[in-house]
Amino acid sequence: MQDQNSPAADSDLSLEDLLVAVGRERDRQAFGVLFGHFAPRLKTYLRRLGCESGGAEELVQEVMLLVWRRAETYDPAQASAGTWVFTIARNKRIDALRREQRPEIDPDDPALVPEPQQPADRRIEVKESSGRLRAALKDLPPEQAALLRMAYFEDKPHSLISIENGIPLGTVKSRLRLAVERLRKALRDVE
Repeated sequence: MQDQNSPAADSDLSLEDLLVAVGRERDRQAFGVLFGHFAPRLKTYLRRLGCESGGAEELVQEVMLLVWRRAETYDPAQASAGTWVFTIARNKRIDALRREQRPEIDPDDPALVPEPQQPADRRIEVKESSGRLRAALKDLPPEQAALLRMAYFEDKPHSLISIENGIPLGTVKSRLRLAVERLRKALRDVE
């Protein structure tokens, strides 16, 4: 039951003419001819690009659906029907690859959960503690304060501190121990 008014009824029409008929008149028979011509070729093309069989079939369906929806934008003066359809297929394949390579976002990923903001009283307490620590460091003898900075703020090993300052390792450890004890006492007395 072929419609005699349909351009697809004339078997001598080119693919370009069929595509124009789909775009202008939404000719289902012309689209059926285009689908029958392009679907197997597109599947083979997509398989050569690395799609597995099921994925290639899905992409063919997407491509042919786009051909149906956008046929009115086809201009035979700019490209052949085959070039136009295969360009759509190539672009769909690129889109599929991008979707595959983009990792799924895990909403429970700790990196995506913002740090809970500290309550105001806790922030004030931390600031006051930092101020007390700075004041206690200023009260230390300069050689002990310098060793503390190197050991705890610059994260240098005791042996390196010994070499850099030209003092025995035992002296470095003794001064650090004394400095830490003085800090503890100073901070305990403030509380």
